[in-house]
Amino acid sequence: MANETKLMVETELPVMFKCADGTGIAKGAILKLTESMTAIITSGQGDMVAGIAAAEKIANDGKTTIPVYMGGIFKGTAGAAVNIGIGLMTDATTNKLETTTGKTGAAQLGYCLEAPTGDNETFLFVLRPGASGAIA
Repeated sequence: MANETKLMVETELPVMFKCADGTGIAKGAILKLTESMTAIITSGQGDMVAGIAAAEKIANDGKTTIPVYMGGIFKGTAGAAVNIGIGLMTDATTNKLETTTGKTGAAQLGYCLEAPTGDNETFLFVLRPGASGAIA
């Protein structure tokens, strides 16, 4: 999978979420929150974020849980230019991030520590679903 995030500073331990046995999830994938504390790979702009996969989940390995970071400092990939301190949300491209536009709650993934100037540029951000920087 392209554009996985990378943990730079671990500020808290991962939390176990449910996942489907038949699902493969790469370490560093941004995960969408679904009902009953179940995590799946994000699939669209402004998804409700569970966090970031702390380990790889191999499809059909018999496991139905995955460790998920809900906090920390990560390096991620921009889908567009973003300003420092601005809230982030998932982009329409899997594992890319963009400026939060009118989203609240878990759709706010975190906020920028660096200012990427365009698409595909990597940058540091704080992961903190639901407690982000300013809404643009």
